[in-house]
Amino acid sequence: MNASRPDLVPDASLERDDMEALQREIAAAAAFEDDFDFDPATLGDPLAAASSADEPPIVAGVDQSFLTDADGEQDRALSAVVVTQGGEVLERVHAVTPLQIPYIPGLLSFREGAPILDALEALSVEPDLLLFDGSGRIHFRQAGIATHMGVVLDVPSVGVAKSLLCGRPREETENLPAGTRVGIEANSRVDAPDCTLLGYAVQTRQYDSPNRYINPLYVSPGHRVGPETAADVALALTSSYKLPEPVRLADSYADEAKRGIGE
Repeated sequence: MNASRPDLVPDASLERDDMEALQREIAAAAAFEDDFDFDPATLGDPLAAASSADEPPIVAGVDQSFLTDADGEQDRALSAVVVTQGGEVLERVHAVTPLQIPYIPGLLSFREGAPILDALEALSVEPDLLLFDGSGRIHFRQAGIATHMGVVLDVPSVGVAKSLLCGRPREETENLPAGTRVGIEANSRVDAPDCTLLGYAVQTRQYDSPNRYINPLYVSPGHRVGPETAADVALALTSSYKLPEPVRLADSYADEAKRGIGE
């Protein structure tokens, strides 16, 4: 995969104000509505996939891990990509690049974007959809890592985050039944009109117990995907675990690749 917008590739040498200005440009270029050629119904329903004239879409899950130096300080980012189609793994790749800046909330793509783009460039297949462990439109400037990478590559993308970076839920999100979604709307911390729908808190799994519960995922469109479809995708691709399967597999592969480098 090659960059469709090389002018928007994250540059860790930029000043913070320039990074934030670039994110606003990315958000303006992003399409937060459906614009793709595959049938989302074939993602998680074998019967729908079998009856469809089209093959299930190729989905790439992307996750990050980190390597440390002799002093135990994080000095490299490892990006792992696992590509699946109809539940089958087609390809796994990873890339490692030096970390150039510390973690700064809201500027994750400038810290981790380089290994992600390197790993995606190494793929031999072209994904129809990218799923990131991170935010999409649920972001201070509507340009989380899923939006940034999606726009740079011009590929439909979705962000799946474990915590809420900004915005506010429209309803209570505690102890939701599996399959429930609650809208996340813009507030004063987001560069968007108040109450703009940014994405959803999506309850992919839940315990059958009143004494403990699983927190929802925060799912938002990255690029060329609408908020409703983003939530549909997360639910369709989740099986026995909380995370959608492509992202869960990427997380597992990141740990495996990290161990291999350590050896």
